[in-house]
Amino acid sequence: MMDEKNEIASLSFLFAVRIVKLYKYLNETKKEYTLSRQLLRSGTSIGANVTEAQSAQSKKDFISKMSIAQKEARESAYWIRLLQETDYLPKESSKVKSLENELESIVRLLSAILISSKNTET
Repeated sequence: MMDEKNEIASLSFLFAVRIVKLYKYLNETKKEYTLSRQLLRSGTSIGANVTEAQSAQSKKDFISKMSIAQKEARESAYWIRLLQETDYLPKESSKVKSLENELESIVRLLSAILISSKNTET
């Protein structure tokens, strides 16, 4: 599980960096402020909660923080989809597809960590 923790910390941080850059692009180029702000909050919150979980006070606290990270990841997917459907992001862009794939990997890894943690809960 330690390898998964390190991997999710790294993936979620790199995802947050990409989200910050996307936020800047949407603000500066597309003049879109509301949806991009929501994506910024949820997209950067994933890594923040993963980081908090790594110094959790208990197994229950760890599971709670990782669950929040998973919810934030799913919310981020929603905002990306909404930005695509409202033509702020191109649907067929390789960069957007890459972002979506990265997010899917994060959700899968968080799910695996949560399942493993809940199965070993005492």
